[in-house]
Amino acid sequence: MAYFPDVPSPIPFEGRDSKNPLAFKWYDKGRKVGTKTMADHLRCSVAYWHTMKGSGADMFGAPSMQRAWSNGGSPMDIARKTLDATFEFLQKLGVTYYCFHDRDIAPAGATFAESCRNLEAIAGEAKLLQKETGIRLLWGTANLFGDPIYGQGAATSPNAAVMARAAAQVKLAIDVTQMLGGENYVFWGGREGYETLLNTDIRHEQDQMARFFRMAVDYKKQIGFTGQFLIEPKPAEPSKHQYDFDAATTLGFLRAYGLTDHFKLNIEANHATLAGHTFEHELAVASAAGALGSVDANRGDLLLGWDTDQFPTDVYSATFAMMIILQQGGLGTGGLNFDAKVRRSSTDTLDLFHAHIGGMDTFARGLLIAHEIISDGVLAQHLANRYASFASGIGKDIMDGTVGLADIYQRERESQDPVLTSGRQEMLENLINSYIR
Repeated sequence: MAYFPDVPSPIPFEGRDSKNPLAFKWYDKGRKVGTKTMADHLRCSVAYWHTMKGSGADMFGAPSMQRAWSNGGSPMDIARKTLDATFEFLQKLGVTYYCFHDRDIAPAGATFAESCRNLEAIAGEAKLLQKETGIRLLWGTANLFGDPIYGQGAATSPNAAVMARAAAQVKLAIDVTQMLGGENYVFWGGREGYETLLNTDIRHEQDQMARFFRMAVDYKKQIGFTGQFLIEPKPAEPSKHQYDFDAATTLGFLRAYGLTDHFKLNIEANHATLAGHTFEHELAVASAAGALGSVDANRGDLLLGWDTDQFPTDVYSATFAMMIILQQGGLGTGGLNFDAKVRRSSTDTLDLFHAHIGGMDTFARGLLIAHEIISDGVLAQHLANRYASFASGIGKDIMDGTVGLADIYQRERESQDPVLTSGRQEMLENLINSYIR
């Protein structure tokens, strides 16, 4: 059965002057940008949960969308139809990667054992479809937030039996990710946090989480899984405070427990804004630590205080993001996963294509602008000039550790007052504007 009969396969690139809503204006997958193609730079991925499983339901309303693949037959029949629709969508969109939670692709059973059998069966069918189409798994993960047993956390649950169940679920999710050639595995602590300190031992729960991650690292080595482990920070919702609040908090946790060699971060734009940061701030913090591994590309609504997961359309944000990604040499095994959903009133399947086309075009345009800015060297020269005082004299001595406070004090007693030099922020903002055309 064809689920998207009115969509060309694949979506064509027609250039910026095209008026065709089912055509790319900027994303030209084979175009070389520097030494890599646009497709290799961006490594675009479709999020199974929002794109194929999204129903339009929200906290105030019932589902508003009826998908041809989401009803009729048993839960496993629906899972197989959804899998077929997914691969048709991926091929028509012309992307190579997809991402999923275990409970996205296979339904939970009446028992944990049945849930495991369901996942193993659907994963076997996904492997065949990947082989037929050349589509690959960017990353897999386990849903450790949907089941009511995880209402007080999974890895950080005060109930050891719940933590054990979560560990068993992650074990199988890693197995399936490895079987499908997944290039990464993501840990997203959807409910790893607390509601009140009155019933919470923070140290104990963080020790639990570290032990959970250590077990995963040990198992990864045991089975020879070569994919990258990623942690996705999120500040709040549904918990009042989550332990992986933002990039800096997560990096601090990893350092405290000696786990920095085993994990990188998957940064989501909407999570950044919920934490009170910009998307590019979170990317820069992770990149500066050598820990930026992948990106969930979306955006929030600054007037709303929850995770709205809208498709990215801000060229400025995409440009800043791509400058950081290019300057660190790319995302490695990571990519741009569109963890975004169409709006509740966008009820047609065509809207799924329009949304992804817009997101991919936005980042393609950001890539081109960022590459031009970096190639011209205008920002690099400004940074070099701004920090030039540390290349010699007292600045170099300070950074080399050859002077201390007493040495500096003696020098400064005989020195003239420093002169504040301009940061040229307005000029630089104008400069960026000149490239966005």
